[in-house]
Amino acid sequence: MTHSPDGPQPPQGRRPRFRARRWIITVASVTTLGLVAWPVLDHFDIPPFTDKGDPISFGQGQSRGVPGKVNPDTLMPTGPERTFTIDDTVDDGTKIARTTLHGEKSGFTGDVWVWAPDQYLHDKKYARSGFPVMVALPGGPGWPSNYWKETKRKLESSIAKWSKEGKSLPFILVMPVLNPDKKHYYDGSDIPGQAKMGTWLTEDVPNLVKQNFRTLKSRDGWAFMGSSSGGFASLKAVLKYPDRFKAVIASGPDIVPDSPLWAGHEKEKQENNPQKLAQKLINRKGPDVYLAFQVGTKEPVKRLKDVRKFQARYGKGPVHTSLRVIEGGKHSARSYVPSLGEGPLQWISEHMQGPTPSP
Repeated sequence: MTHSPDGPQPPQGRRPRFRARRWIITVASVTTLGLVAWPVLDHFDIPPFTDKGDPISFGQGQSRGVPGKVNPDTLMPTGPERTFTIDDTVDDGTKIARTTLHGEKSGFTGDVWVWAPDQYLHDKKYARSGFPVMVALPGGPGWPSNYWKETKRKLESSIAKWSKEGKSLPFILVMPVLNPDKKHYYDGSDIPGQAKMGTWLTEDVPNLVKQNFRTLKSRDGWAFMGSSSGGFASLKAVLKYPDRFKAVIASGPDIVPDSPLWAGHEKEKQENNPQKLAQKLINRKGPDVYLAFQVGTKEPVKRLKDVRKFQARYGKGPVHTSLRVIEGGKHSARSYVPSLGEGPLQWISEHMQGPTPSP
């Protein structure tokens, strides 16, 4: 070992190895810290650790170049293709995306969130097949957001899991705003003198989906779901337009229209009353619809009574109903989502159409 005024020095040739070792340790430490920190930075949407806001396409041209014919029951995207941006990422890596839609029929402009399952995006045997669509409506104000698009609610991840377990069809989820503001609720209806939210939900939003996704031509591939006021709007949409939509899951729903904006418009109000619509469907003997209800035991007693009364009076002929009572369940998405996989989703899936492998 050599000596210098600064003390003993390592032999020649060892210093580069020490530096290389320190460099390896440093890189490994930074990498480890990065892997640990990345989810945190992504959660808080800190660039470049998140892709939130990035453009995303759900593949209008995805089927091009894939051998085989388009299934005759499939409606390929009609276009024009809309710009979507990533809003969140589900556990399996699939994306929830957002767009702002100006409804051509309603004249209303609002946000819509969409999610497509892994089978739709990556399974080549379904590359030319249409998928069923579920329009999911929130309760509460339902504006300016839709709480079903929040990954903490686990709607998307649950459907992803259940569809692979055979408990649910692999639905495309579509999550529009329910109301045009927080001041009032509009019953998902075209109340005279107000924003045409009924037209927005049952025409403009489905048209957006048809323009950008592979869907099914038949009403057998179209359903609604919702909770509270969104459950009412979902129930009413299916009963009012049974030629377009076949099934609904209504969780803790209102049963009759009760927006104060109906004042002075009793005729139009009754035209949007699920009780009247169900009786009308019974009188004309179809088409068949499937109404799956969910109510928690910790919700107001009247809510469960109203649902059971509706079932007893209108659950006949073409109006098929089921009811799942959630023991200990509250008037909350936290109660409704886990219960979906215990019957309601499987029940409507058995009466709806799913994707079929392309010929």
